Amino acid sequence: MSDLLTPATIQATLAAHGLQPSRALGQNFLADPNTARRIVRHAGIEPGDHVVEVGPGLGSLTLALLEAGASVTAVELDRHLVPALAANLPADAPVEIVVADALTVDWDALLAPRTRVAMVANLPYNVATPVVIRALETATRIDRALVMVQREVGERLAAGPGSKAYGAVSVKVAYFAHAAVVGIVPPTVFIPQPKVDSALVKLVRHATPPVAVADPDRMFALVRAGFATRRKMLRQSLRPVLGASTVAILDAAAIAPTERAETLVLADWARLADSARLASVEQVRRVET
Repeated sequence: MSDLLTPATIQATLAAHGLQPSRALGQNFLADPNTARRIVRHAGIEPGDHVVEVGPGLGSLTLALLEAGASVTAVELDRHLVPALAANLPADAPVEIVVADALTVDWDALLAPRTRVAMVANLPYNVATPVVIRALETATRIDRALVMVQREVGERLAAGPGSKAYGAVSVKVAYFAHAAVVGIVPPTVFIPQPKVDSALVKLVRHATPPVAVADPDRMFALVRAGFATRRKMLRQSLRPVLGASTVAILDAAAIAPTERAETLVLADWARLADSARLASVEQVRRVET
């Protein structure tokens, strides 16, 4: 096995390149070979796979991916890290380093012509959720992912109905993929050490969404409204978007007006969106006649 980065090599790399971890970018560099290999194992990476790595940093996960036989497209926002990252990789490594923002990069252009790509990422708190959601919405070539995020974020991504972590993000993730927390990572394996545990979240994209809904955007708008005031009953929390017809629309979707957002499964939200759409169409017809 090739040498992976340790606390000593991380510190040496930072010193050699005159670098300091950026607090603004939420940089915590993984400095434990066992954790790096554990992440690659959970991601199910096999020889010949192509992986897009978001936030490679100094190369801790990149080296583990190479060790597993993958080729890598490494998307790094911080251009100052690129020389240090390149220096830590073998000269002939099948790695393309791309300086780009995962929140704006054109995924289709970047990953073409490949049709099946895995994503592996160590994501800082402030961008973890939007990076995952944008990849699910727009990077259709990515069919599975293993992301390391703060534990709170990870639990939210994978939460199911009835749990405290369940929210609008959980519903959107469930529409696009199956998500599960597959491991917990302590702060001690990072430089610098964060204040909280991290979670490993595995996501596997659905071949087709698990529910049929005429207007997914309408469904997600209702989800956001429902969870915006999650302690309120749906007849109250949805009134700002459904108006006076709220109770009738809920009844048509076979959802009790006294339910709260945290109790609804994805299929409930889909029925509700379709019910709202039909009510809207009917209202237009009445106006036209």
